Amino acid sequence: MKDSEQAVLAGMLQSAEDAAPVQAVEAVTGVIATALNARGVSLLIADLSGRALVRLTHQPAGGGTGRRHGEEDAEVLPFDGGPYERALRQQAPEVIRRDGTWTVLAPVTDRGEAIGLLEIELPDEPDGDVVNWVARTAHALAFVVIANRRHTDLFEWGQRTTPFSLSAEIQRRLLPASFTCEAGAFALSGWLEPAASVGGDTFDYSLARDLLHLSVTDAMGHGVASALTATLGVGSLRNSRRRGAGLVAQAEAANRAVAENANVRGAYVTAVLGRIDLTTGRCELVNAGHVPPMLVRDGRVVPVDLPGNFPFGMFPGESYRSGELPLLPGDRLVVVTDGMRDRNAADLDLPAALLRLSHLHPREAVRALSDAVLEIAGPALTDDATLLVVDWYGDHGPRRSTAGADTARVSPDEERSAHRRR
Repeated sequence: MKDSEQAVLAGMLQSAEDAAPVQAVEAVTGVIATALNARGVSLLIADLSGRALVRLTHQPAGGGTGRRHGEEDAEVLPFDGGPYERALRQQAPEVIRRDGTWTVLAPVTDRGEAIGLLEIELPDEPDGDVVNWVARTAHALAFVVIANRRHTDLFEWGQRTTPFSLSAEIQRRLLPASFTCEAGAFALSGWLEPAASVGGDTFDYSLARDLLHLSVTDAMGHGVASALTATLGVGSLRNSRRRGAGLVAQAEAANRAVAENANVRGAYVTAVLGRIDLTTGRCELVNAGHVPPMLVRDGRVVPVDLPGNFPFGMFPGESYRSGELPLLPGDRLVVVTDGMRDRNAADLDLPAALLRLSHLHPREAVRALSDAVLEIAGPALTDDATLLVVDWYGDHGPRRSTAGADTARVSPDEERSAHRRR
């Protein structure tokens, strides 16, 4: 199918280019439907809760089966352990037979970010070549979604099964565009489970040629005031990082920014900042009055001992100190906010949960941990619960797939074995 596949890919790209951003996915799925003589093709986008898929359709005549916004319809498909959830969670195509037709589900994923599923209804049973073709096509569709969602609110609206408050809207803009990133040396994922009244948490990361930058912050208070304080902290960190400042300089700049510009008297932001050298595994960390990071290594969970520093905003002239952590292949670095440990959430044995979930890819681990917190302390949390998980592979990380994403991490034993072979 090589020649025909290339022709379809070219047609997909041309149709996406010719269509308006809000119509790009419809145009592309039309090309796919024609190529496979499909009875129907849909994009199911992952809901922001991480617990459902959403089918977006254009219904100009009215009606529809879900939420409406003008002529747009969003049908929510909650996870139930069935083939749709399995395809997304396990990052592998599923084939379903029902009512005389065959449905192929394939993950729409880029660098570990599970964007959603491509759903194709076929008149005949697909063979392995067709299923593999659909999987590669779904991967190409990910780039169409990424390129066009920057220009429209349609995808963001579709992913929101519950309305956002103003503070939640501000907080959402402080988070990275993708919550997950896979690369040769590492895989990471973050997750934020918001409180009923947004608690000012954020996480962030940025990848340079030889460095991975990361941060987790928690602004004092709740609501809009907390979100605005968080904006000062994150904005300062990004600004100084993009100017090439070192980790300590980033912390000191954020400290001054919050102290000098916060609208709330006594406002402060706790934070853990990190910078990992991708060539050596050397991890530099700054802890500004935050919950200590945790290291999962050799079946144990230990807090990372770092020099103490005040939260950002308390003392504008304060100097900051960093510490170092040499990462080894198989290590998992975990940074959380106090919403994962305070009040009812403290009933969760977090170290035990981290060990129990150590086999999972960071993307699935953070969601499983947030589910565990909600089960104990939810459904309405009193404080944001945020976590960032980084798996370190070093120079012998797993080979990444171009269709779908990894679902399990390479075990420490496998990583050490690979390291010895090198």
